[in-house]
This record gives sequence, structure tokens and C-alpha cells, in this order.
Amino acid sequence: MEKIDLNCDLGESFGAYTIGMDEGVIPLISSCNIACGYHASDPLVMQKTIALAKEASIGIGAHPGYPDLMGFGRRNLNVSPAEAGAYVTYQLGALYAFAKSAGVKIRHVKPHGALYNMAGKDYALALAIAKAVKAFDPSLILLGLSGSQSVRAAQDIGLPAAREVFADRAYMPDGSLMPRNLEGAVIHDENEAIRRVIRMIKEHKVTAGDGTDIDIVPDSICVHGDNVKALTFVTQIRSALEAEGIQIAPLSDIV
Repeated sequence: MEKIDLNCDLGESFGAYTIGMDEGVIPLISSCNIACGYHASDPLVMQKTIALAKEASIGIGAHPGYPDLMGFGRRNLNVSPAEAGAYVTYQLGALYAFAKSAGVKIRHVKPHGALYNMAGKDYALALAIAKAVKAFDPSLILLGLSGSQSVRAAQDIGLPAAREVFADRAYMPDGSLMPRNLEGAVIHDENEAIRRVIRMIKEHKVTAGDGTDIDIVPDSICVHGDNVKALTFVTQIRSALEAEGIQIAPLSDIV
């Protein structure tokens, strides 16, 4: 039976501001990526999200980003690889404190937003992130874009790596995600998202924005928690996967 992880970026509320539908989404996924305070989240949100993930018995991951609350971590920052590695270590430490207090373990790390996209193309940046994760805990799985430098860097240093694909994002012909400022970058039609997900799993193909097919290998499917239709997407994608006989399992059962 084919297996796939279904993950969502969560814990991205901040203070009085609520982002996402975490309580509804968490019971439907197998792994969550929890913001660590740099691009989103705060101590109370991290604590609450850890508790929700523990109650649902899903895989817990850290979601470190650039220190850019106002830009939600989606603006490219000009930082050195050493700085980026330190940012990741700092944020891992923050989430680890709440995970340890709750008696659960962090299982994986997925960089957020611009940090994720830049590391996908920049090997030096990707390597610094992978080394920071490995130094913190060599058993952690680095979740990176399928075919990216992030996955390559993790594999090069012997860090477990998982390949991620996106249900609600369009692709460029080189396999990278289409920039959000381009029309069509975010997919809002759940039926289209489902068709793309099933094809990625069964055929290892996805149609890029220019109409060409590109190769893609999925270990995990991401639905963005800040997508206004996140709950609808997760519910319907889960149902479609089960109907296709595809088992939903956490990353630790796949990698």
C-alpha cells in the first residue's frame, strides 16, 4: 500500500490575531509544522499547538523562519548561511522547551516561507540549515521541497530527509514553487488540488504553470494553514487519498 504524510503549517497566530483553523485541521493530518516565534506565533500559541498535536497523536515538527513578523517570513532576507543556521537553532530551542514540558518529541523540521524557498535553490544556505538541525538532533527529519537543494544537502551530511509537495501551490518549470505575486500561484479549487495530489503520488508528475509536466517525488503533502480553504482542502484531500487506497502516515513511518 502506498503511504503519504499529510502535513500543515500551524501555530501561526500571534497575540490577539488568529491565523488558520488549527483545532479543526489537526485531527485530519498526520504531521504539523509549528511556527517558532520568528515569522509567526508566540509562547502561548506554541504551547497550545503542542497540546493539540499531542492530543491528536500526530507528528510534531518545528517550522523556523526568518525574523520577519510583519512580512510573515515571506520576504527574502540577505543573511549569511551562518546567521540562518543560528536562527534555526534558536527556534528549535524555543519549540523544544514546550515539547519537552508536554512530554512529546519534535520529529522533523521544515523551514518556512522565504527561508524554505531560498534554501531550495541555494546549496550553501541549505547546508547551513541541515547542519544546524543535525547538530541539534541527528534523528530529526528535514522536510524540504522535492528535488531541492535542501533535500540534497540533508542527504549529503547523512540527515534524514523527506520530500515535500504542495496541494495548494503552483509550480515553476524548474520544480520550484511559483512566487505568490504571480497570478495562479495559490490554488483555490479543491478539486484541482485533489487531482494534482493523486497524480503526484501515483505518477510522480505535476503540471507546471507553463503547461509542461515536471517530475516530482512525494513523501509528504502540504496544505497551508493560512489558506482560507485549509480545512476544506485537508478534509477532501484526506477522503480522496483514502478512496484511492493510499495510507496517511506520519513522516517517521515513511522516512
